[in-house]
Amino acid sequence: MPRKNNTGHCLCGAVRFSVTDMDDRVGACHCDMCRRWGGGPFMEVDCGSNIQFEGEENISRFDSSQWAERGFCRQCGSHLFYRLKENNQHMVPVGLLENDEGLVFQQQVFIDEKPSYYSFSNTTEDMTGAELFAKFAPPQG
Repeated sequence: MPRKNNTGHCLCGAVRFSVTDMDDRVGACHCDMCRRWGGGPFMEVDCGSNIQFEGEENISRFDSSQWAERGFCRQCGSHLFYRLKENNQHMVPVGLLENDEGLVFQQQVFIDEKPSYYSFSNTTEDMTGAELFAKFAPPQG
């Protein structure tokens, strides 16, 4: 999986970011929480943990679960990231990126929660919520 550098910003420009290890695969999350957060599927790119933000004072964070938080711009409301707390991994909305050249829509998760009123024509790897948790959730115990 190729990785690359990129930059981006929120709608108003109060928050800017640079990333040095971004995946080139775009994913979509159809879970109820992501759809409630943005009004549709969360289209994201995995930017890993090596991401730097400018305008940090304009970032609000919301603990959406025990394992993740969501960030947004205090000025314009743009969604900035979904961050896994344990490893500081940031999933960033693909629309915030300055350069989307070479990105490929590759995966959809929580496909079992996707409403019937929309459908993507791309061929992607599709995972249910249960399959996603089985693959990535830390062992309980």
